[in-house]
Amino acid sequence: MENFPVINLESLNGEGRKATMEKIKDACENWGFFELVSHGIPTEFLDTVERLTKEHYRQCMEQRFKELVASKGLDAVQTEVNDMDWESTFYLRHLPQSNISEVPDLKDEYRNVMKEFALKLEKLAEQLLGLLCENLGLEQGYLTKAFYGTNGPTFGTKVSNYPPCPNNDKIKGLRAHTDAGGLILLFQDDKVSGLQLLKDGEWVDVPPMRHSLVINLGDQLEVITNGKYKSVEHRVIAQTDGTRMSIASFYNPSSDAVIYPAPTLVEKKAVEKNQVYPKFVFEDYMKHYVGVKFQAKEPRFEAMKAVEVKASFGLSPVKTTA
Repeated sequence: MENFPVINLESLNGEGRKATMEKIKDACENWGFFELVSHGIPTEFLDTVERLTKEHYRQCMEQRFKELVASKGLDAVQTEVNDMDWESTFYLRHLPQSNISEVPDLKDEYRNVMKEFALKLEKLAEQLLGLLCENLGLEQGYLTKAFYGTNGPTFGTKVSNYPPCPNNDKIKGLRAHTDAGGLILLFQDDKVSGLQLLKDGEWVDVPPMRHSLVINLGDQLEVITNGKYKSVEHRVIAQTDGTRMSIASFYNPSSDAVIYPAPTLVEKKAVEKNQVYPKFVFEDYMKHYVGVKFQAKEPRFEAMKAVEVKASFGLSPVKTTA
């Protein structure tokens, strides 16, 4: 199998631009993932984010996780666990309104660093959406506008740690799924691996690389590109030795954004074969996704088509919560 795509963003500035854009295009069409290096976020800053995140886990979350594992007997399971993940997490919301000041147990230094990190990632996400527009032949700013709705994009971060797991053949760090939203930017541990994606029917390791950011595409970009780009199933395997840090930031549409395939990307044969993705409000998709996250994505799109058909006939939308 070919090597996991690694993109040097600095190569866009100069003679290597065409080749780099082609690598991004290939990654979006054939992998749904790529790894970014020389992305403009200083390595010293990323070191600080990593240090503070790992300190916070040790000081505030590690003991709670051990108590949870003990209370549920997860360290001694004999059969496969399908309704839980072996992860310790907390969430930060950045847009449309930040909740960082309200999240408990965060030191002031950590709060400030994560606010700054979010600003840097937001800027990078918008740059990447611009590059995707260029490769897709869309007018510049099309994807940003598609995400905007009335209140601008939603943007948040899931901070996770995956502690050593004695039964990693019985319980996943994170069960297989595709991401519901738009563009995901991941800063992951460079020493402890575990993230895998499904490619051509095989699970492929996403290689840990120091100071890199892993980018993957969510379901909404699959819809807007009418399947030209695909969201890809991925999972986390908890390791028996070592705690893996994962900081995943989700640049998503506004809750009221109306998502639909870009007209210029819908080919005539797709219309003839009824292979056009549905039109829906992002919030409706999310309500449905919550109940079926760890199931195949195709029925989610079909459920949204049912909502679209009912709405076009002036009927009450079907209930989309699972």
